[in-house]
Parts: sequence; structure tokens; C-alpha cells
Amino acid sequence: MKKDNDILVEVEGLSKKFCKDLKTSLWYGLKDLTSNVFGNSQERTLREKEFWAVKDINFTLRRGECLGLIGHNGAGKSTLLKILNGLIKPDEGKVTIRGKVGALIELGAGFNPILTGRENIYNNGAVLGFTRNEIDAKVEEIIDFAEIREFIDMPVQNYSSGMNVRLGFAVAAQMEPDVLIIDEVLAVGDLGFILKCFKTIDEILPNTAIVFVSHSMPMVSRMCTQIILLENGVSNFQGENVSKGIDLYYQRFANNESNVVFDDGSLKLIESKLVDSINNQKITELNWGDDLKLNFKFNYNKPIDLPLFNIIIMDKEQRPVALLERNDTLSNVKKSNNEMEFYVTHKNIQLSKGIYSISLAVLKAENLEPLLRVNDIINFQILHELESWQPFLLKTIYES
Repeated sequence: MKKDNDILVEVEGLSKKFCKDLKTSLWYGLKDLTSNVFGNSQERTLREKEFWAVKDINFTLRRGECLGLIGHNGAGKSTLLKILNGLIKPDEGKVTIRGKVGALIELGAGFNPILTGRENIYNNGAVLGFTRNEIDAKVEEIIDFAEIREFIDMPVQNYSSGMNVRLGFAVAAQMEPDVLIIDEVLAVGDLGFILKCFKTIDEILPNTAIVFVSHSMPMVSRMCTQIILLENGVSNFQGENVSKGIDLYYQRFANNESNVVFDDGSLKLIESKLVDSINNQKITELNWGDDLKLNFKFNYNKPIDLPLFNIIIMDKEQRPVALLERNDTLSNVKKSNNEMEFYVTHKNIQLSKGIYSISLAVLKAENLEPLLRVNDIINFQILHELESWQPFLLKTIYES
């Protein structure tokens, strides 16, 4: 059982506000400074043009734990990291960090651009509290890990973004800090280096507490033991159920508004829905392995031959990941009052966990001439405990 002295990061009631207008912000700053000098500090309530970047955040992080901070742009993640790293002061609350802190929160953060990579290694090591002899013992290991030996004596201002990430992570990780703070910067590196970073994180995690920010949910799922979902500076979800936090994050991508790309006027989609699914207020849900059953209803204002239906499954980045088999015939189609309705079923869906949408293209059967194209007609979420990089998680039988 872990003891209290294993707690490396303790955040209590943390809040930070900013002002949207620079001139007003300077005026407020002057008033606050005057109030503090005369001991008339006022309650930290919002004034005109102010907003909470983070509000009432609480968590503890022990050695061997990794906290994932997720949320969409502007949710408050970077502000919280800068407070943890001591770059800005909170307006309310307290942060207690025990031990040495390594941070990788911005490209080139902590580097002096006119100094060489080698000189910056020594500067960063000194800031972390290492002696020159201790840095000497690690410098070659850091250079080898960063894979930039031929550029190590070149000024950092001439480094590419990828080189900055390599050196920054190498310094932050190889110095074996007690607390490691990592922002989205790992997304800049190439895949090979990212995998090497994860291997290093696996090695140091038992002796380190990590705060990790990323928009890549597979990365978060792989690394994190607990999660905080931020929205407008407030914690919307917090706990050890990382999978649930990711599900809630994905739901923000849901967009149920139809987007007609092409329409020749002969056919109109009047209804589309998922059948036998889990109805959520925000998005329809399916468990992995369920049947994907779709219902379509069209209206046509003149007689038309049976068209072909291209039903396309898109991921949340609007990349096509699958095409349902086209219809040869619609013997079960229901026609009445210039309306056409039918069902399409795909058995045992094996898309990996995430948010998906349905787009539809209707074509003339004889010459594939387009009649109708509508994007994002149905949004749905696949639920599964495993977060996967790949778009499909296929059922498998292992035998001896």
C-alpha cells in the first residue's frame, strides 16, 4: 500500500483567470498590486472581460502514476501545465511538488537559442539541481538518445522542431526527474522516436510521477493510470477510469447536422438513423461486436429506377475507413406516397473504439451518375475497453 510520502504532486483548489483585453489586464494588475501593498486584497471574483482559464482543480499524483490531461483546444490544459511548472502563479489554490521536475511543455522551452545543444544540456541540468559531474556522467547518454550528435555543437536556434523535441525529451527523461511534465510536443516527432520515448517512459515511470497532455487518445490510453477531462477550465470528468474519460472526450466530436454535398433534385433523404443502438443524449452508441443496423427513408418527386447506395463510414477526422457492400436489389424496400424506406445491416461490427459517422452517396445504377451525396448523416460511437491506433479491432481465435 502506498504511503503519503509517495505523493509527488498535490494540487488543491487551483484556479487561474485571465483578461481578454491587454489594456484592461494591465489596469487590473496595477489595482491588484496596490491592494496587496496596502493589505486590502479583494476576493478573486471575475471582473469585466475576465474568464477562468482553470477553475477549482484538485488531484494528487504518486510515484509510479501517470495523469492524462485531455480536452479540446482552449480547455485549460496548457495553463494548468504552466502553473505546475512554476511559469505562472495561480490566483487561488496551492500546488505542492516534491522532488526534481522535468518539463517538456513547448518546443524549445527552457533552451537558450544562441547556445549550442550541449551547452543547453548543462544549463537544464543545473536548473534541475544536478552538479556538473552528474551532468558529465549523463551528457553522452542524452546526446545518443536525441540522435543529433552531428548537430550537438550547433546553436539551438538552428534546430528543426523535430530536433528540439528530441533534445528536450532526452534532457527531461534522461535526467531521471521525480516529476515529468509532457505536453503535446511529442506529436511533432517521427513515429520511431515516439516509440522510443514511450519505451523510456515505461522504464522511468515506476520511480516517477508523470503529467501527460495529448490529443492522441491511444497515447493517453497506453500511458495513463488516471485522467482529467477539462472543458472551459473545469474538470468534467476525473478518475482512474481512463476509458470512460476518453469516451466523453470523443463525444465532443459528434455533429448531427446533415451536410448535402450534391443533390440533382430527384431524391431527398428525409430520415436516417441507427436501429437497436444505445441512445445517449449526445451521441448514439454501439458496443464493439454489435450489429450495425441502419434505417433510411427517402422522398422522390418523380419515378426513378433503383439506384445504388454507397454507405461510407468515416472516422472523426473525416477519413473514410470502410464502405458497406452495395445493394444488388432492394427486394424489401417499402414504397408508398413517393417515399422509399429500407434497412441495411452489417453484422458484428469490429471498428475499434472511437467516434464514427456515416456518409451516403446515391448513384444511378446504369452509369454511376451521382444523384445525391450527404455527409455526416449519422454519428455513432463504438464502445470498447481497449484503445487502438488501428481503425479495426478484429475478432480472433487463438488455438494451441
